[in-house]
Amino acid sequence: MSKVISSSSAISLIRDNSVVGIGGFGGCSAPDDILREMAKSYSAHGTPKNLCAVCGVSPGDLTEDGWGLSIIKALGLITSIYAAHVGMPPAIGRAVSANQIAGYTVPLGVYGHLLRAIASRKPGVITKIGLHTFCDPRLEGCKVNELARESGREVVSLINIDGTEYLHYKPFRLDACIIRGSYADEYGNISLEEEAIYSEQAAMAAAVHNNGGTVIVQVKGIFRRGVLDPRHVAIPGALVDYVVVAKPENHLQCYDGAPFRPELIGDVRARLDSIKPMALTPRKICGRRAAFEIRGGSVVNLGIGMPDSVASVANEEGISHQVTFSLETGVFGGVPILGVAFGAAVNPEALLSITDNLDMYQGGMLDAAILGLGEVDEEGNVNVSKFGSRCTGPGGFIDITQSTKKICFIGTFLAGQMEYKTGDGKLTIVKDAEKKKFRKKVQQVTFSAQFARETGQEILYITERAVFRLEPEGVTLIEKAPGVDVERDIIAKMDFIPRISPNLKLMDERIFTDKKMRISFIDE
Repeated sequence: MSKVISSSSAISLIRDNSVVGIGGFGGCSAPDDILREMAKSYSAHGTPKNLCAVCGVSPGDLTEDGWGLSIIKALGLITSIYAAHVGMPPAIGRAVSANQIAGYTVPLGVYGHLLRAIASRKPGVITKIGLHTFCDPRLEGCKVNELARESGREVVSLINIDGTEYLHYKPFRLDACIIRGSYADEYGNISLEEEAIYSEQAAMAAAVHNNGGTVIVQVKGIFRRGVLDPRHVAIPGALVDYVVVAKPENHLQCYDGAPFRPELIGDVRARLDSIKPMALTPRKICGRRAAFEIRGGSVVNLGIGMPDSVASVANEEGISHQVTFSLETGVFGGVPILGVAFGAAVNPEALLSITDNLDMYQGGMLDAAILGLGEVDEEGNVNVSKFGSRCTGPGGFIDITQSTKKICFIGTFLAGQMEYKTGDGKLTIVKDAEKKKFRKKVQQVTFSAQFARETGQEILYITERAVFRLEPEGVTLIEKAPGVDVERDIIAKMDFIPRISPNLKLMDERIFTDKKMRISFIDE
């Protein structure tokens, strides 16, 4: 039987040196009321301390003193983190980068499968996801800083089954978890009915409970037993030890400024024509060019950041209904939210748990994926997880890129501020950015070109001025923007010389105009 307790009582149950699971995903569904009490307790009493935090995409709002793990950023409170992504709470990501917190980052699907393996007391996760990337122990073994490397902890190993290589991700103990739902009943059944993302709250509760840990759930209200709609109850009361009723201001649906948006869970249907079109920036140019790679009726994953521009382009063109956009968060259909609350969508058609969704991705459900481009090297490898000393982690990037037939990586050609003119069917670069993204060798391999060649994937690298394809001979320039000079604006600003296609084409001039492109995803 669960008990209703205060946030301060909940924190008294968290012991020093504990391994603590923390629910939520990026800008959604974090147990902020309990996290604020944890920060208060540590500041006043120095406890709990030396915690190992376990997260998927660590909750945060990209601000220093905001939400999610940013609340518990004080040094010494967390001393290690095991997560798929640590960039949303900037202070935590910075502490990992500065070697103040031992950092282990794993693919998001692996994280979810590990929770299920821990819950069912299986010997971990055996998968090909992560081979030839930084997760592979022949490279970094998921250890992203010196503290992790010095710890002696091995989170993944290489194994061989019937002549085929796999990675074995190892289970670990969880002493407690702090997660969140929308409502509870007096028995502790937890409904997720107002959550824009289901995350891995249920799997985490099972992993902790089934191994003798303490499950604490934050909600916004409590009802009599039998009142909750069973179709929304994702965590049965048998798994829940304690329930905390949050202050309303500490229980936001997402970190986008609105306490609750019914259009994110299907309670109402929003008018999509009310969504303002994007300005004609390099971001929109990349999204427009990527849209030409989509076919009608396909299921397409959109990654975090620049890729969400594709959904905006599709909505502006009035063709969103011709394709199903899917997010790694388990959201299908609708138009993804831009910015900090990415992962939720306006007018979704289905909401799944992240791991259920990534199971389908890993089995090849997707027709295509459009993902971010951080760095590309001459082999065709892509890095989106570590830049200089700044480490973020892969999120679901590896799960998606190693399981999907066609991948479009999109991003600006260079990093930094660029002055340009467009709108007349061509791109004129007035003053270029300075930092190269096409490097001799990427700092960290998040996408393996070797794996892609072995599995026969179709790979494109799309920027505002050039489009490249991964071919057997190497990274090949296949298109350039009208108004751009190949030698001056492309090759001179790369650390390697790409192969130039003998059939080099101009990118469609409609991409560079202020008018709608009048395109369709339906093949004519």
